[in-house]
Amino acid sequence: MRSRRCSTKPACRRASDLRNQICQTSRDNGRGRVELSHAIAIVGLGKIARDQHLPTLAASDKLHLAGIVSGHARDEDVPVAATITELKAQVPDLAAVSLCTPPMARTPLIEEALGLGLDVMVEKPPAATVSVAERYSGMARDAGRALYLTWHSREASAVEPAAQWLAGRSLHRMSIAWKEDVRVWHPGQEWIWEPGIGVFDPGVNALSILTRLLPGTELHAATLKYPADREAPIMADLTMAHGKTAIEAAFSFDQRGPQTWTMTLETDDGVAELREGGGRLFIDDAEVAVPEGTEYGRLYARFADMIGTGAIDADLSPFRLVADAFMLGRHERVGAFRWDD
Repeated sequence: MRSRRCSTKPACRRASDLRNQICQTSRDNGRGRVELSHAIAIVGLGKIARDQHLPTLAASDKLHLAGIVSGHARDEDVPVAATITELKAQVPDLAAVSLCTPPMARTPLIEEALGLGLDVMVEKPPAATVSVAERYSGMARDAGRALYLTWHSREASAVEPAAQWLAGRSLHRMSIAWKEDVRVWHPGQEWIWEPGIGVFDPGVNALSILTRLLPGTELHAATLKYPADREAPIMADLTMAHGKTAIEAAFSFDQRGPQTWTMTLETDDGVAELREGGGRLFIDDAEVAVPEGTEYGRLYARFADMIGTGAIDADLSPFRLVADAFMLGRHERVGAFRWDD
């Protein structure tokens, strides 16, 4: 059962830069304990929002969906508005927004949210370019609001166990195979073929895990394969290094049949393999138990703890490797892409 805490009561007032910290809902969690839940809105109701964000919020004890900003949402169970400002007027206790729009043109949305005193969470990739994404931390800091630029694959269940296993071992070589079918994961979404995206939409997931395991990884060379009728690559081969350790990555957006998301780490004391996008961990071919939970569940739990604190988590190292690939990559043309192939 939920009961509103009115932000106009004296006990709920704080300084303006922290006014949303206590704009919350209380509810019985079913275990005889009342917990506080922040009001959050989804901005952009596309496939990723429906597949991941909405179910995660529905299951959250710390957050609840208070509204949606979308130009095409219909028959939702919460208020829907065309802009964040309009939604804030409908939902005065709104504390935060989660941006699920395509990465282009997010700056005005972030400016609008921060200007309304809202904390901001951003789906990956954070922006269309690194230089734009670099602005966001300063904007949030000036507004005194929390900002979370997310990399959901870092929260896969096997990533932290793999990092702990790797600590104290000498890594000899690492290989990455990240291959999926764009027709399955982004059906008909033409924005995915805008310059600077393409296969790096999934590829940056691998790079986010890589930079968690091996911070400071550098890119040395790349080959990018572009469909004859598209402005973004459908395949990419990357040559990277962490110190003297060679790292090779093969990305594809044209993988038919079983999808492949694996990372293999060869060390002086065994071989680790992350499978299924970091969801499973194998050490010398034997599967190792990993924590339960979901990537987006951990993202939102982290963001809930950030709300009202002014904390900023905005690591751009995976995005910089993408930019480096476009800067250094040799271009090749391949056959035209068809959604209905």
